[in-house]
Amino acid sequence: MTLHPMISALRRHKAGVVLIALQIALTLAIVCNAVFIIGQRIERVHRPTGLDENNLFLVSQQWVGAPNGDDPDSVEKLDSMQQADLAALRSLPDVASVAPINSLPLLNSSWNGSVALQPGKELRQGNARTTYYFTDDQALATLGLRLVAGRAFTAADVQHQGMRDKREPSIVIMTKALADKLFPKGDALGKAIYLNGDPAPTTIIGLVERMQVPAVGSWTSSFVWNATLAPTRLNANFARYAIRAKPGRLQAAMQAVTPALYKTNPLRVLDDDSVKSFADIRAEAYRADVGMAILMGVVCLILLAVTAAGIVGLTSFWVGQRHRQIGVRRALGARKVDILHYFQIENLAIASVGAVIGLLLAIGLNLLLMHHFEMDRLPAAYVLVGIVVVLALGQGAVFVPARRASNVPPVVATRAV
Repeated sequence: MTLHPMISALRRHKAGVVLIALQIALTLAIVCNAVFIIGQRIERVHRPTGLDENNLFLVSQQWVGAPNGDDPDSVEKLDSMQQADLAALRSLPDVASVAPINSLPLLNSSWNGSVALQPGKELRQGNARTTYYFTDDQALATLGLRLVAGRAFTAADVQHQGMRDKREPSIVIMTKALADKLFPKGDALGKAIYLNGDPAPTTIIGLVERMQVPAVGSWTSSFVWNATLAPTRLNANFARYAIRAKPGRLQAAMQAVTPALYKTNPLRVLDDDSVKSFADIRAEAYRADVGMAILMGVVCLILLAVTAAGIVGLTSFWVGQRHRQIGVRRALGARKVDILHYFQIENLAIASVGAVIGLLLAIGLNLLLMHHFEMDRLPAAYVLVGIVVVLALGQGAVFVPARRASNVPPVVATRAV
């Protein structure tokens, strides 16, 4: 089969050829980038936080008429109220452990700062950004963090301070990712660091395998695993408590929390959102990502369906116009399979041109997204798979009208000559 007759036939249908080629190009460009974004969203939704998320929940509450925490006496009063809460929660029969904490991974409420190797130098070469978790000696057990080096906090390590107090802790536990960034040789344990430009050194006493920062936005991608735990109870007119229920007793423990806290001190605010399982925190944090992935998936399916329908419609139109030519070819000895292959090769030629244009558009669209939305570079594999998909889609869409053309009887066609 020579291409010259095919090219001559396509020249008589320039508008249709251009329309299908552009439709395939746009579909390829949009679908490749959309699928890449979907893949990134899915990967982000399923990435581990470093916590043992089963049987873990969070309590957020606020006292009514509590001191402001701006002077030492009010700080001590707030701390005694917090310790009373902790004692009440730890005494519940379905609770395994409790730790005060300012935030949790995926909570989108973060206390960010910097870690430096020299005093007074923030976010310069060799330093790093980090998120701080202020907690106590029960943090590792409550959160289910895996200690890979050093030691955990002890009760003697734990201090307390007002929310607006600028003191930095004397010891910390940090994630291995952050430690390796600061000390690439792997010798971070026992080293001195400087937090937020403070002149006083802080010693690294332990490393945990992994702990994600609270925020889930793309702006955290450069320090998503850079977490630092400080043995400090923060005192304010509100408090958060991370609670680990005993295995299989999550719902019972969550239901027992509110009555226990009101019994300890009724002057507080606890609503329906004050007690949340970590599963609910995860679902809420990634609701937008899941919705975006579903929306983009639907858009991709619609684009592919519209492209396939366009190929079917235009090929059917061409078959109707070429009825007589097909009959002549059949009368001259062309087999059904020859007619079928003719339309398939014709579609493949159009789709190939569209795929080349789509390749350029996909790269251009990705560069645009990288510039404006901090998107990663589109891997070549996505484009190559996309080209295969649109070519296969074109072959599948053209098969039905091409098969109908191959069934044109020679005698019926030749009567019209």
